[in-house]
Amino acid sequence: MALKERLDALRRPEPAQPGSSELGLSVIAGRQPAADVPPTPTPDESSQKPARGANTFAATKAAIHALLVERHADEIDTGDREGVRKLITSLTDEYARTASVALTRLDYGHLLDALLDEVLGLGPLQPLLEDAAISEVMINHARQVFVERAGRVMLSHVVFESDVQLRQVIDRVVSSVGRRVDESSPMCDARLRDGSRVNVVLPPLALDGPCMTIRKFSREKLKPADLLAIGSATDDMMRFLEAAVRSRLSVLVSGGTSSGKTTLLNIISGYIPTDERIVTIEDAAELQLRQTHVIRLEARPPNIEGKGAIEIRDLVRNALRMRPDRIVVGECRGGEALDMLQAMNTGHEGSMSTVHANSPQDAISRLEAMVLMAGTDLPSRAIQKQIGSAIDVIVQTQRVRGGARKIVSVCEVTGLVNGETQTHELFQFRPTGVDEEGNVQGFHTATGNRSVHMEHFAERGETFPPGIFEPQPSTTGAPA
Repeated sequence: MALKERLDALRRPEPAQPGSSELGLSVIAGRQPAADVPPTPTPDESSQKPARGANTFAATKAAIHALLVERHADEIDTGDREGVRKLITSLTDEYARTASVALTRLDYGHLLDALLDEVLGLGPLQPLLEDAAISEVMINHARQVFVERAGRVMLSHVVFESDVQLRQVIDRVVSSVGRRVDESSPMCDARLRDGSRVNVVLPPLALDGPCMTIRKFSREKLKPADLLAIGSATDDMMRFLEAAVRSRLSVLVSGGTSSGKTTLLNIISGYIPTDERIVTIEDAAELQLRQTHVIRLEARPPNIEGKGAIEIRDLVRNALRMRPDRIVVGECRGGEALDMLQAMNTGHEGSMSTVHANSPQDAISRLEAMVLMAGTDLPSRAIQKQIGSAIDVIVQTQRVRGGARKIVSVCEVTGLVNGETQTHELFQFRPTGVDEEGNVQGFHTATGNRSVHMEHFAERGETFPPGIFEPQPSTTGAPA
């Protein structure tokens, strides 16, 4: 959306929301009130005051937007944040003088921030996206925004002035990556410029108004040491995964929603040698590989006429013609699972993907179901043999009670026995209880099973510390 169109759309003041008060100005602006701001009055207290704060704020902001459109819409440099702020400050000072609007220093600052966020950012969402401690933003509707901070979900102070303002932010997000969302196509996956993943659902599917979920993109590329520091894995587990990736075993990361699958895939992909050619395929680009020889492909939804869609399966097939050493599929959701398995079985060992499943066995069952979604006539046993020969290692992630994300199992796929694909667990997380704050306590340990790929590792020069597969007593395990 062009800057002038964005500004024009924001010129009209929105109606005040019921129950708003002067003390709510900073909340409406999308910035959390400072610590010294008095708490919002209770309903009994606020009923004694006229609810004019929201009207004043919305009208003032709309008027300054009007000045911006009339005088400077065509000359604003969106890359010069400081210059835009100075321009907004000048217009705000001018309007405050000519319209005799009295603003406290606190509200003046919030007004500048709100205007700047509307012009260059994502309005009330901007401060949440700038907060490094927040990992997820969940907008249930215009007046209710939850965030995840340190694994805990909590209600934020941020609200939108109306559904109209929320829709403007949504349109800005989806249009920036060539996507669309409207009443005829009310669901959409997109991403922000920094790679954060976005999901949008509009009415009539969303009954309470537009809703949006943002999985924030980590500004720093996490490393294995980061997993060790937060107790998500152990040195032995990461050493085994390093050997598996370097020696070209195919790895499947399994887990539930928000369990850390993509984060783990990003981390272990760092073990791929830098001289290999990698093709990544995703529905919405999230992976951030460290290597230089990387081709990034992203699926495309249909256009407004319902044509032009490029599915992940199409990209997997095309990737085979690009001479990849490895293919990394961000997530297998459908028929592309068949193409991925065939690629792993025909010279692209060491490829990786993720799948939504609650256990390694569930992950295998999910793969079988997804292969059937490809419309193949393969019998069940043939599909199982494909999976057994293609997938070498399954890493199970889980978001445990208290919000921590952990690797809870590392196992190998060992083949078919009596018509069932068998797994061989090497490492696991054993919970021991829950602390006073509701956080799971436990420890990681080896199970005592040795890897079935020891000869494979030896042929490729991968060695392990003594006792890596020996179980550890609970007394030596670090608490979660």
